[in-house]
Amino acid sequence: MIYTIKKEVVKVAEREQLASRLGFILVSAGCAIGLGNVWRFPYITGRYGGAAFVIVYLIFLVILGLPIMVCEFAMGRASRRNLAGAMLALEPPGTKWHIYGYLGVMGNMILMMFYTTVAGWGLAYTYFMAAGRLSLLSPEEVGNFFGSFISNAPALTLWMALAVVIGFLVCSIGLQAGVERVTKILMSGLFLLLIVLIIRSVTLPGAEKGLAFYLKPDFSKLNWEAVYAAMSQAFFTLSLGIGSMLIFGSYLSRERTLAGESVYVVILDTLIALMAGLVIFPACFAFGVDAGAGPGLIFVTLPNVFNSMMGGRLWGTLFFVFLSFASLTTVIAVFEHLIAFTMDEWKWSRKKASYIGIVVMFIASLPCVLGFGPWSGFQPFGEGTVVLDLEDFIVSFNLLPIGSLIFVLFCTSKYGWGWNNFIKEANTGIGPKFPEGLRGYMTYVLPVIIAVILVMGYIQFFS
Repeated sequence: MIYTIKKEVVKVAEREQLASRLGFILVSAGCAIGLGNVWRFPYITGRYGGAAFVIVYLIFLVILGLPIMVCEFAMGRASRRNLAGAMLALEPPGTKWHIYGYLGVMGNMILMMFYTTVAGWGLAYTYFMAAGRLSLLSPEEVGNFFGSFISNAPALTLWMALAVVIGFLVCSIGLQAGVERVTKILMSGLFLLLIVLIIRSVTLPGAEKGLAFYLKPDFSKLNWEAVYAAMSQAFFTLSLGIGSMLIFGSYLSRERTLAGESVYVVILDTLIALMAGLVIFPACFAFGVDAGAGPGLIFVTLPNVFNSMMGGRLWGTLFFVFLSFASLTTVIAVFEHLIAFTMDEWKWSRKKASYIGIVVMFIASLPCVLGFGPWSGFQPFGEGTVVLDLEDFIVSFNLLPIGSLIFVLFCTSKYGWGWNNFIKEANTGIGPKFPEGLRGYMTYVLPVIIAVILVMGYIQFFS
């Protein structure tokens, strides 16, 4: 099958393909599943009231995250290109939509500049737990241990480098033999570990209080701040707006519609987040720990929980293995987009792109590492902030919402790719169709919601 786009003949057969539908779903879900599910979702749920917050979050996943994901997959499959190439190929002649395509690819790079550091924390804590480095420490000492670790630049550099090397080496093996196969293994291991950890957590004495908090909604706890937090979490958890999903759409066959495939990805991403909550909330309530303790929940609060638990060294090790699996699936997926960009635009081989990528990403990630130690004097947003906060701000508060807004406008506006082209691509194949009746919502309502997230994010961040 041949598509003619902007006088360029794109032979679908020449584009790498994922080996199976399951592979596409797991790789795409692996990109979405990451620290946002395991790190951010539990503490933000704990902060905003538990089950009632989760219900609002699920609603926003459907009305906000799902349509944008279909846009990304459609753009990728129609163009058979990375984000920059996709917008260049699909835009009307003379327009400049592709400018954001290159900014989005840079967004993937900036995301990995701090994500690899935090992924390294997970790898390090797997070792620390297994070696018993945290077992005999008091709660105060556990907090001091984390502070000492992240300020130790050589150690942090080593663990960051390990995350970078693992990610690019997997990608260098190939799309099917590397990215798809390894992601299947990581995702399978992730589910098994979660099931084991859930069984242990819900059988702890006092766990029923955590289950009630997490599963029994109390809507009196909801306020507008909680609603916005749910909307924001639903938006950010899927990593939409910088083409991380688009690249896997470019590897997808036209046998099935994109709405159905997107639903499966959203379900898997949500399932992991909900299962992570079933691990964390019963354990926190069983040991009287604040589940809304903020970002320190994973690396400071939970180690204290494991220290109080019989067999805690084993359970702590398993938890951080699970955390590492979740973060590495995202690292591998985003690295694949960066590699695809160099292969599409610069005609590099996969091996060349991977090996150069290791060096470039290692150097690019050093500012985040050094920001906790030698460069800690650089506080971009005031006292207590570090380089990671700046990089996260660029991606999470700017490129993700702005990119998603551009994607929606690109797929609905007559000045972009246009609704007719989008809906035709989205509904090609067998399976559930994307409702054509949503054109008004996609064109007028969804952009307003995204704009609200962008503005409210600024207000919340700077206040």
